[in-house]
Amino acid sequence: MKTKKFLITSILAVISILYLNESHAQSKSELAEAKKAIAASNGIYFSSFVKNDARIFADRYADDCIILPPNAQPVYGRKGALAFFKLGYDAGLRNGKFITTAIYGDGKEYVTELGQWQSIDDKGTVTDDGKFLVLWKKTSAGWKMFRDSFSSNHPAAK
Repeated sequence: MKTKKFLITSILAVISILYLNESHAQSKSELAEAKKAIAASNGIYFSSFVKNDARIFADRYADDCIILPPNAQPVYGRKGALAFFKLGYDAGLRNGKFITTAIYGDGKEYVTELGQWQSIDDKGTVTDDGKFLVLWKKTSAGWKMFRDSFSSNHPAAK
């Protein structure tokens, strides 16, 4: 009886280990997919300002997004993202750069991106720089920014 119990326990342990290994491998694959999609989206983001195309900008965001700009009220949804683009463009934003420093999560439904950004004007001058924290959401249309929070590394103008 002890041998049978030991054998059953051993088989269950091996099955559990195989399942956990498979889950871990799948999770790593999903996270790698998320990282690739985020890098692609970030690579496109500032082209919206180069081309003055708010649609490119808004397409980076989930339909139910919230943008949390510094020193301002939150911006909600696609209409809010389109209006936020116009504010940036009207303020002289023409290009920029994202530098991702870390991505956290398992890549299943949500991941969090941490990084730095730069804003660039039409002369190619960096006009501001700061840090960001973005919660990405996996949607039927791919990985989209769900919550976008950022701030400058410099004091607010008085």
